[in-house]
Amino acid sequence: MSTTQVSFPQLLCTDAKHVLVQGAWRVLTLAMPGAIARLDAALRALPPGATLHWDLRGVDVLDHVGAQWLWNAWGKTRPPQLLLSERQTEIFERLENSGKLMLPAAKQQVQVLQAIQAGVATVADHVTGFIALIGGLALDLLRLLRRPDRGPWKEISANIFRIGYQALGITALVGFLIGVVLSFLSAQQLKTFGADIYLVNILGMSIIRELGPMLAAILVAGRSGSSITAQLGVMRVTEELDAMLVMGLPHGFRLVLPRVLALALAMPLLVVWTDVMALVGGMVAGWAELDLTARYFIMRLPEAVPVENYLIGLLKGTTFGVLIGLVACHFGLRIKPNTDSLGRGTTSSVVTAITVVILADAVFAIVFKGVGFE
Repeated sequence: MSTTQVSFPQLLCTDAKHVLVQGAWRVLTLAMPGAIARLDAALRALPPGATLHWDLRGVDVLDHVGAQWLWNAWGKTRPPQLLLSERQTEIFERLENSGKLMLPAAKQQVQVLQAIQAGVATVADHVTGFIALIGGLALDLLRLLRRPDRGPWKEISANIFRIGYQALGITALVGFLIGVVLSFLSAQQLKTFGADIYLVNILGMSIIRELGPMLAAILVAGRSGSSITAQLGVMRVTEELDAMLVMGLPHGFRLVLPRVLALALAMPLLVVWTDVMALVGGMVAGWAELDLTARYFIMRLPEAVPVENYLIGLLKGTTFGVLIGLVACHFGLRIKPNTDSLGRGTTSSVVTAITVVILADAVFAIVFKGVGFE
């Protein structure tokens, strides 16, 4: 039975300048107890200076672990006088090349700056595109006023049906439930202070002036706004938009104008409908909680809510409708001909429309802060 002799790695200094490297420089021998300590001691015993002549041709086996130890001992650079075999030269060339691969010092900072720059450019692009869309809509309105007989009336009526009539159910349900919840919560507090009769004031002002237009706008933005964006996006995917341009049919006059006008006409009606259903819900909850009759509620409402608040609510409805239509058409026309862009564009349209509606409502609150209060 034969055994394999394992030669230990050695550093031999023949004279003041020459160092012979011998033995097996591999992970198996370097992992043996005391091997690294003996090599470190031999390295420290070598004469100081950078003029040593290293000769590795007597090495039996050299793997990357042994080469890395020698590379670290040389200060991660080749000695000026070094004798290697062809195989050893390849190993040390790999170590030398890998040592030059370094990440840029400020790579993370550059990425952050690039992300900020890309975000600013995207916002600026959307703002300029939205302004251009408003300008195109104004020109299309002038064209419609000059030649009303050639206007897209069928498209307008179809969009009013889809945006207004088909949204009556969901707006009625949500408005009624919001009225019930608001009435119950208000009744609990008013009953504590004996101010039951002021329930009509709270419900009337909050629903007619704020909640009614906001609820209708948010529901329409989620329902009809997403539908408009998806319709225009599908037309982009199926190349219908390009076909319209080839036939000389402008997108603004045939696609944007009918939808924005339909929303501007349907939204005030939906606001009134939502107000009525929310007040009915509040009336039912007030009768159940505070024994306020429907007759008292109806008689008290005109006194509790000045007429200016009705007008502000209708104005909000028209403004919200125009904004939702513009945002939906803006994102719909910017969709690229692929399904991923269609999904992202629809999502961005709904989120942006709701955000714009809330900002517009805040502007209304500031502008009309002294109107409608007696």
